[in-house]
Amino acid sequence: MTVQAIASLAARIAELYTQPPAEPLPADLGKWIGSLLDALERGDVRAAQREADGRWRAVPWVKQGILLAFRAGRIVRMPDAESQKDGRSVFTFYDKHFFPTRDVGLSSQVRVVPGGSTIRRGAFLGPGVVCMPPMYVNVGAYIGAGTMIDSHALVGSCAQVGERVHVSAAAQIGGVLEPVNAAPVIIEDDVVVGGNCGVFEGTVVRSRAVLAAGVVLTRGTPVYDVVRERVYAASEAGPLEIPEDAVVVPGARAIRVGWGKEQNLSLQTPVIVKYRDERTDLSTALEAQLRLWRFMVASSYAAWSMSPVTSPCRIGPLFWLPWPGGRPAFTGFCGPRISSRPRTSFGLWASMSRHYRNA
Repeated sequence: MTVQAIASLAARIAELYTQPPAEPLPADLGKWIGSLLDALERGDVRAAQREADGRWRAVPWVKQGILLAFRAGRIVRMPDAESQKDGRSVFTFYDKHFFPTRDVGLSSQVRVVPGGSTIRRGAFLGPGVVCMPPMYVNVGAYIGAGTMIDSHALVGSCAQVGERVHVSAAAQIGGVLEPVNAAPVIIEDDVVVGGNCGVFEGTVVRSRAVLAAGVVLTRGTPVYDVVRERVYAASEAGPLEIPEDAVVVPGARAIRVGWGKEQNLSLQTPVIVKYRDERTDLSTALEAQLRLWRFMVASSYAAWSMSPVTSPCRIGPLFWLPWPGGRPAFTGFCGPRISSRPRTSFGLWASMSRHYRNA
């Protein structure tokens, strides 16, 4: 999309947004909204952009266009009854007609593993993104190349997630659609978001940071840095920002006054305990390798279980396992149905698991 076309689209969206709610919207509104959603899906425009000074700022007209689509949209059944007559589509939902689910297509090179995942119209997913079921990506979200969105994770409306990010199981990346001038949640490149984390209210997580499982970050959450001996918090001038390479874990801060002190109560407080180093990088690399290993073991077992047993001990397909230190290892899988030497594969599996845990 050319710069001139984007400027024309922005001007028209801004003009339509200022129209009083009592007045009917023009007949060509659908064309402009469709152009905006298409541009978002291609990555030509984004709901927030990083400026030269490193700060992230919202792109108000993009949010205005999304809000216009909600305002003008009609609630319809999707897919419609006519398209379901062949019996191939059994998933039915009811939403504004501008927002069907998005078919990413084979050319996008995005993996959407079956099991209940949904990507809404107007979201961008870069090549190599992996969507593990069930997960949800809302309108206006941007997900960079090579990122994994794990099971039960949510990427909210207009959230910006960088490249090679791991959004772990049950993590919540909040959306910020209103006010239109408020920047959404930002997760920069190479961040690890642990399981059950929550990042909300425009928080910015800078590149290569690691959020341990259970960390919750909001605009009202102070973060204590025990390495640099300072406190990070949101202000009127900007959102909460987690520094580059920070490793954040859940913590607690004792209440020091009043009844809360008498009851020995504490408040949830994220704590930066270190900054990313070679050991942290090794841990995240091992996690990625372990995920690959589990997938290969499962694939090997699936191939074995679908083939007939023709001998007392049938060995599944051999595969190569990336091994810490660069040493290749070849192994196979012997399924639980055979009884002559059931400990052969299990012992190998267990010893490999111990090796990865202790590395």
